[in-house]
Amino acid sequence: MRYSASVSPWVMSRTRRVIDFVCALLALICFLPLMVLIGCVVKLTSRGPALFKQERMGRMGQVFVLYKFRSMQVAASDGSPITVVGDKRITPVGLFLRKFKLDELPQFWNVLRGDMSLIGPRPKLPHHEALHMPFRPGITGAATLAFRYEEEMLRNIPPQHLDAYYERYVKPRKAEIDWNYMRTATLRSDLRLIWLTAKACISDKKSELQVTLPVFSIEGAD
Repeated sequence: MRYSASVSPWVMSRTRRVIDFVCALLALICFLPLMVLIGCVVKLTSRGPALFKQERMGRMGQVFVLYKFRSMQVAASDGSPITVVGDKRITPVGLFLRKFKLDELPQFWNVLRGDMSLIGPRPKLPHHEALHMPFRPGITGAATLAFRYEEEMLRNIPPQHLDAYYERYVKPRKAEIDWNYMRTATLRSDLRLIWLTAKACISDKKSELQVTLPVFSIEGAD
């Protein structure tokens, strides 16, 4: 999919990039002790490296390496990228990290490097990317908040139909939400999304941006 309309000038501005850089630098400094602690806990509680590294699609089709704290068993790394509530591949520590989005902290390094922005569509696997993005993917964004409880939303989809359901309903809806946001984004809207993301990380209350997915049916899965 290619964008058919202009992107917000704010999204492409040098000022936005400067803000991203400064905020990412401050975040890395402030969260460094916590990140060291998380890394040690991940390393000591399950086999494998503390960091999860994976190639993702960035701006203008450029591939970059995304960093996260590992939240799944190493043996599960080749499985489906789609997770649901009760997924046995997720470690106990990983479950906690994912709930509060602490596994995403290393991505401030990606923002500092220029691979990502604070706000934007989540970076996808190269073969799953449906958007030809002229801008950087983000740590959080409109679709990220709308699908804050994606794992719970997909819990009743039969495993054999999960990939097809995701491709038909979830992926296009995320792309639509992200595109609509990036087309009209401003500094004020970015600050609002950062605030809503911070609230979502410390509260179980559903976001005001929450979406509803179609009820699964065998007919709709065909």
